[in-house]
Amino acid sequence: MSYRSVYSAWAADPETWWMDQAKAIDWVKPPSRALFAENAPIYEWFADGMVNTCWNAVDRHVEAGRGSQYAIIHDSPVTGTVHKITYAELQDRVARLAGALAAKGIAKGDRVIIYMPMIPEALEAMLACARIGAIHSVVFGGFAAAELATRIDDAKPKAILAASCGIEPGRIVHYKPLLDGAIDLASHKPEFCVIYQREQEVAKLIEGRDFAWHTFQYGVEPAPCVPVEGNHPAYILYTSGTTGQPKGVVRHTAGHLVALHWTMKNIYGVHPGEVFWAASDVGWVVGHSYICYGPLIHGNTTIVFEGKPVGTPDAGTFWRVIADHKVSALFTAPTAFRAIKRDDPEGKLVGKYDLSSLRTLFLAGERADPDTIQWAQAKLGVPVIDHWWQTETGWAIAANPVGVELLPVKLGSPSVAMPGYDVQVLDEGGHPVAPGTLGAIAVKLPLPPGTLPTLWNAEDRFRKSYLSHFPGYYETGDAGYIDEDGYLYIMARTDDVINVAGHRLSTGAMEEILAGHPDVAECAVIGVTDALKGQLPLGFLCLNKGCNRDHAEIVGETVKLVRDKIGPVADFKKAVVVDRLPKTRSGKILRATMVKIADGETFKVPATIDDPAILDEIRSALQTIGYARS
Repeated sequence: MSYRSVYSAWAADPETWWMDQAKAIDWVKPPSRALFAENAPIYEWFADGMVNTCWNAVDRHVEAGRGSQYAIIHDSPVTGTVHKITYAELQDRVARLAGALAAKGIAKGDRVIIYMPMIPEALEAMLACARIGAIHSVVFGGFAAAELATRIDDAKPKAILAASCGIEPGRIVHYKPLLDGAIDLASHKPEFCVIYQREQEVAKLIEGRDFAWHTFQYGVEPAPCVPVEGNHPAYILYTSGTTGQPKGVVRHTAGHLVALHWTMKNIYGVHPGEVFWAASDVGWVVGHSYICYGPLIHGNTTIVFEGKPVGTPDAGTFWRVIADHKVSALFTAPTAFRAIKRDDPEGKLVGKYDLSSLRTLFLAGERADPDTIQWAQAKLGVPVIDHWWQTETGWAIAANPVGVELLPVKLGSPSVAMPGYDVQVLDEGGHPVAPGTLGAIAVKLPLPPGTLPTLWNAEDRFRKSYLSHFPGYYETGDAGYIDEDGYLYIMARTDDVINVAGHRLSTGAMEEILAGHPDVAECAVIGVTDALKGQLPLGFLCLNKGCNRDHAEIVGETVKLVRDKIGPVADFKKAVVVDRLPKTRSGKILRATMVKIADGETFKVPATIDDPAILDEIRSALQTIGYARS
């Protein structure tokens, strides 16, 4: 079987192809067809089937005699603990929690917000909601009260499941006061909250509203799985909106099950029973798709990791986890590997561990620069696969499908479009452009199963945000090109394509060159306003640990590199060395915020920022080279 034959089979008859993939799922009532296009361009998949996510992720593996296999391994270097839960134990824990929620009146269609750190109970909360047909919305643990309040008001949850605290290296994050503050701010009030008390901090419960996790479940009847329609929302996941009002991405149940099951074998190349590790957070889409649902639906063991790639305790923590738990495939963000590479440029810590179980490393979330990929390939000796997807799509738009066929890796490319995605590069008028030409990346409708059918209570916003600019297409918001072999290159967000004296240039291409400098661990390029040329590129450089060279010398070398490889047209003349870059908690660099600082514009501190203090550091660095005018 080859990638081309699989993709061609889908393209020739998408309906039959998706119905074939649906056979891998246990249905209460199979769907009569795959695509429901009556309300195009609002599409639904397997809408008239009846199914339950929790059954497919937990119960069916127990029924098949695999109850003793580990479902979840919780590895927490911040608490120094490892906890393993079998599928049989998970079934019991989830059924009891679901039963307690049902006893308190939570039923199919009710919303439940989950506000928890990286502990198994977060996954159990998600699965318990799925078991009874409740719609969960996971909010990243530790999100500010005001941000949590906007999500409470939008989702209108009947209940909130939370933990007393989160644990970061060297500090406790007090979740309960944030939760209380959010409920005070929100117009909508949940009927009750359930709090998982961690031993590191026991929170004060509010009489009548708050229940302790274990007490709440005492003496209840375990809940059976409730069948739901294929188009029943499994969850709402909020992603930052340009208006400041977050967008609630909806995920329908049946398409989600079918698509994720297909990806585990075909994209990630893992077999049921093997250990799969997505080093992300349940608050992000990667955590939904590949910490919780994908691995469990497919019958894998999933790792819930409560730590950081560096500092818990060192840059070898990923290698320890792989060695200890015999991980077959690791999925993380390039930013994690850049942090590891910065702390241990020679990769000396890799040699301390037995990594023989690891077959593949997958990267996504930010552009994987060739230098990071080459470093990982050299140190780990396994294929390093970049792939590209979004919160909205829920799974990869473009990837190298190692379970079908390992295609040649082209540095800088997430490889090729996956079945279900007809990816095209368009000019401003919506016309396809020639291979190698930079343009807006769009996907011809309909999007495949598992992607967003709409936004929660905001269909007009869904149409305006994604469908209106290029009629007949989903607009990804990313810019790039497709080469002669059909490989896709994501060069920047559409907003990050800068216009220098009429030349449209990709900041991503410049970042790729800067990252290739031997002293540069990580970098970012933004376009700053220029009276003469419209915009000019400006680089930010983070240097490898232990680099003591003169900063001006390094900047001069990077300027020459860009000039040599892109040419004088790039007009790349300025860069500044910084200790760190402003990022979201999921590792995305906040380029738009950096542009506003450089241009002296007012801005709102993004709710997703990892450490707000870094913005002052960026401002100070910019002022040394004449930017960040106040």
